[in-house]
Amino acid sequence: MSDTPQPRPVDGLDAFVENAEIQPRQRVSRGLQFEEPLIFERSMAGRRGFTLSAQDWDVPRVDLAKALGQLERTKPAELPEVSEPEVVRHFTRLSQWNYSIDTGLYPLGSCTMKYNPKINEAMARLPGFAKLHPYMPDEWCQGALELLHRLEGLLCEISGLAHCSLQPAAGAQGELTGLMCIRAFHESRGDHKRTRIIVPDSAHGTNPASAAFCGFSVVEVRADKDGRLNPAAVAAVMDDTVAGLMITNPNTMGLFEHHIAEICQIVSDGGGKVYMDGANMNAILGKARPGDFGIDVMHFNVHKTFSTPHGGGGPGGGPICVSADLEPFLPVPRVLHDAESDAYRLSWDHDQSVGKVKAFWGNFLVYVRAYTYLREYGSDLPQISEMAVLNANYLRTGLNDVFHVAYAGTCMHEVVFDDSSFKASGASTLDIAKRLIDYGFHPPTVYFPLNVAGALMVEPTETETRHGLDEFIKTMRTVVAEAHAHPELLKNAPYNAFRTRLDETTAARKPVLTYRQFKEG
Repeated sequence: MSDTPQPRPVDGLDAFVENAEIQPRQRVSRGLQFEEPLIFERSMAGRRGFTLSAQDWDVPRVDLAKALGQLERTKPAELPEVSEPEVVRHFTRLSQWNYSIDTGLYPLGSCTMKYNPKINEAMARLPGFAKLHPYMPDEWCQGALELLHRLEGLLCEISGLAHCSLQPAAGAQGELTGLMCIRAFHESRGDHKRTRIIVPDSAHGTNPASAAFCGFSVVEVRADKDGRLNPAAVAAVMDDTVAGLMITNPNTMGLFEHHIAEICQIVSDGGGKVYMDGANMNAILGKARPGDFGIDVMHFNVHKTFSTPHGGGGPGGGPICVSADLEPFLPVPRVLHDAESDAYRLSWDHDQSVGKVKAFWGNFLVYVRAYTYLREYGSDLPQISEMAVLNANYLRTGLNDVFHVAYAGTCMHEVVFDDSSFKASGASTLDIAKRLIDYGFHPPTVYFPLNVAGALMVEPTETETRHGLDEFIKTMRTVVAEAHAHPELLKNAPYNAFRTRLDETTAARKPVLTYRQFKEG
């Protein structure tokens, strides 16, 4: 342990750090990693990762200049000249610098970064799925089409809605597709004046963006003091120009919308449709079906709720389920089953469809993983939500004496704290999050939802053990103690990560996106 690097010394804090309740763990050995050159710095002229014999070059020559025309390079590409072992070591080292769900708790609120069972990965790698070409004829793809058809049926059962399309490739595209179906529904009835969508201020940020992209104007409705949407607030803005309401349930504060059935009835009576963002379905699987409380259309984030590795922006899947009266407008093609021949086929013959929204079937292997996950749980699906809600409330009660809970009472799958319990010390939510890295934890979601000051949002998911949650609670309590006693310690954290505190403002406004730009300064 003598070789383990310690946090950078801060005057007058050595004793405090030494006597802290727990010590930072999983520290990265900084010296070796900073001294080793990266892939471009390893480059040497003439070095290759392969060799070809003279016989390998004895093939008919092509006039590249003629074939490429203006596309021919005038000078070689600026690529590193390195050996194969150096390439392998470079990417392996990068993977070791990254945090992942396979190395520890990922407490990102609203993101549902749960552990991904490896049986899902095995199924996604079956040659019949992994090597399937999307242009193969239907008769050669019967296994894949059957899986898609079965998954649609499972999602309809879970949602309580009549029909499903797996075509949207992510949650935001699912939102857009659902809104397109709502718009097409109203237009098919000659109701062209419905151009507004009601969106609560507690909604996910993509909701108003999707509505605007679909051509609607957004009517924002503020949540009540308890963090939930009041039916009276919806009724106040509901008229014959409203096409629908977008709502997340449980909402972004991790709270179940108690008045959801009444809200849906108000919108329905006014001639509108209710869209539900299903990003938080992890909290109500097998416990409540959105269709039963009045939802007309919703999307699933199957990569979140049904387990696919999706950190870093992908892959994802955002299928939508709709009520019977919205079925004619679903995207094409659709997967149909012919009972007489017991065969599956793609059907394009749907005149009122909003059209195709994604090439082929999005990230098909995400659906293989989701189907596998659902078959694993079967009738035990409610256990997912039971454990997710239990874990979130375990964190809430374990920390509510040191972190102020934004909305009191039982939460669902995630808990939202604000900065009121430590702000006076001079420490910020960002400081708390960065210091957690020194203790081996990925930071929670910060400054979201936007209507909570200094928000710190934690979702433990159902896959974390009580022991792991206890360790996280202990660390959070240690960091907030540091914030009160010596807030300056947190200002430059993390100290033990490969990269320390970054200038995030400059990084956002002046990003360095290429190695060439970095070289030229």
